[in-house]
Amino acid sequence: MLMIMILLSLTGGCLLSIQAAINGKLGQEIGALHATFINFLSGTVLSVLLVMFLEPAHTQSLMDVPKWQLSGAFFGILYILLMIFAVRQIGTAVATVGVILGQLGMSLFIDTSGLFGNSAIPLTWNRIAALVLLIIALYFIFTSNRDQSQASG
Repeated sequence: MLMIMILLSLTGGCLLSIQAAINGKLGQEIGALHATFINFLSGTVLSVLLVMFLEPAHTQSLMDVPKWQLSGAFFGILYILLMIFAVRQIGTAVATVGVILGQLGMSLFIDTSGLFGNSAIPLTWNRIAALVLLIIALYFIFTSNRDQSQASG
């Protein structure tokens, strides 16, 4: 089961990169705010259909949960907007590695502090090394892009 969850996470990462590339191009064509609107409108329609036909009943309703848990959509909108702008300027790879670095850094902070009701997981040297290696990866991908654009320009 653990391997299936890791594969699902990897698939999610692949889908985010595809989404970033598509949204970056769409934002270039119709504007960042329109692209964000289309993204969330189509996502809302799909979500409504999935909830109507696939979601099992739960003991709590939307009105019962702590209201801070509803803030995820706002972060999603900001994410889409930021990626639309970033992909156009720095490319999908650099933008995606930047996102992953941001996710890893914030995830380590959340894990270490136990924020949002999550179990606290200690910060270890292995986790710090992973963060440093990702920073190095971002540097190499960014400089590779810059070198390519200078060579072709």
